[in-house]
Amino acid sequence: MRVCYVSTYPPIECGIASYTRYLAESIQSINDEVIIVSQNGAKGDNVFPVYSPLDNDIATKLFHITSKLTPDVINIQHDYNLYGADSGVQLLDFLYRCKIAQLPTVTTLHTLYEDLDRTQRIILDGITTTSDAVIVHEPYQKTTLEKYFPVNRDKYFVIPHGVRQASKVDNAKKLLGLEGKKVILLSGYFRPSKGFHRIVKIFPEVVNRMKDAVLLISGKMRGLEFGEYRKYFFDLIKSSPAIDNIMVLSGQFPQHTFDTIMSAADVLALPYEIGAQSGILAQSAAFNVPVVMSPLKSFAHWNEVVKGGVIAETDEEYKEALVKILEDEEYRAQLIENIKQNKSPLLWPEIAAHHQSIYGQVVKTLFTGSKYFYYQ
Repeated sequence: MRVCYVSTYPPIECGIASYTRYLAESIQSINDEVIIVSQNGAKGDNVFPVYSPLDNDIATKLFHITSKLTPDVINIQHDYNLYGADSGVQLLDFLYRCKIAQLPTVTTLHTLYEDLDRTQRIILDGITTTSDAVIVHEPYQKTTLEKYFPVNRDKYFVIPHGVRQASKVDNAKKLLGLEGKKVILLSGYFRPSKGFHRIVKIFPEVVNRMKDAVLLISGKMRGLEFGEYRKYFFDLIKSSPAIDNIMVLSGQFPQHTFDTIMSAADVLALPYEIGAQSGILAQSAAFNVPVVMSPLKSFAHWNEVVKGGVIAETDEEYKEALVKILEDEEYRAQLIENIKQNKSPLLWPEIAAHHQSIYGQVVKTLFTGSKYFYYQ
């Protein structure tokens, strides 16, 4: 089967780009041919960068190249800001062109909240109508689609965000100069909705109880967004009474560097105020790092499945959970063991197999026993 992914793709800095890379590699490993059609800036074998998010003819460009590449199925990775102005409405034009040409399409929705505004309802109505299948990452997101667009309920599938198979970098703390320290990690883009400022505020109280605690903050701003918040956040760090126990690493880290940072963590904090699935949460599972997280539905569901963390709402609950995980070796070891035992269904080979099953359902023209073969 030849699978075409329409998505951002590395080295573009985007969580969906990383997601597509892991998925494409996993699909390719089970003998499917993979091609990527992406924004300008993407690179790699069988990667075709063809458009800019600022273009007014995105649908034309996407359809021109995808139809010439003759895929058996197209899997679109959707977010509202990836396909041009007006919440990416041009994507609907592309989907209708595929429908007319009888090109099977699967759309994966990476941003889907419980309550939809008017624009989201219009966009998603078009996507659910024209796509042959729609993938979401969380059960509550499928419920949302069934609520707003019940006529297409047979098209909706839940496939969790994938987790990498990875090994910890053994000397990670030494490489970061954190030997003998208990490390709380904050990682991701610095945005108000991430809630990182809450952990910075309570961290001095953690240090009062654990002198060897370190808050490791790694991430960056995307462009010039949230300039006022950036100033507020870094001023908060600079004025912290626990500043000597805070380390800030800024950048878009290559994979091994990020793996080293994650390997140094004893616990990850995710105090997100809004959001759906989290790529950072999936990365923490890859390295068996316990998590203290907000009560978002996606986080709560992850914790029900993996049992690798603590849900916290108040600042006091965050503080107590972080201290307990750092202080209580037996408790932390149990959380780590839970992650190891329960993450198997979330590993990328399993996620790829689920995708392949859906692709097979929407592709009607292939012999079911056919395999991709390439020899060089």
